[in-house]
Amino acid sequence: MLALTLEEFMLELNDGAIKNVGPNNKEATAKLFDVDTAEAREFGDKRIKLVFEDEDDNEVQVSLFPEDVRRIADDIEALEEDSPVFD
Repeated sequence: MLALTLEEFMLELNDGAIKNVGPNNKEATAKLFDVDTAEAREFGDKRIKLVFEDEDDNEVQVSLFPEDVRRIADDIEALEEDSPVFD
C-alpha cells in the first residue's frame, strides 16, 4: 500500500503537461507498507539506491550517500541485538 500526503499542493494539467501552480512551499510524504521486494544497488559514482516495491507494483526509490547507508546499517544491527522484532 502506498500512502502519499501532499501539503499546499496544486498542479495544472494542460494538454498532457503538468505545471506547478502557486508558490514553492509544497511538502510531500510517501509511505510504502507491505513491501514485497527490497534491494540496494549503485546509483551513479557516489550513491546507493534503495528500491522498495509492494505487490501492487508501487515503488519507492531512495538515493543515499554511503555514510547514510552505514548509519542505517548500524541502526539495524542495534535493533537486531535489542529489539524483539528480530526474535
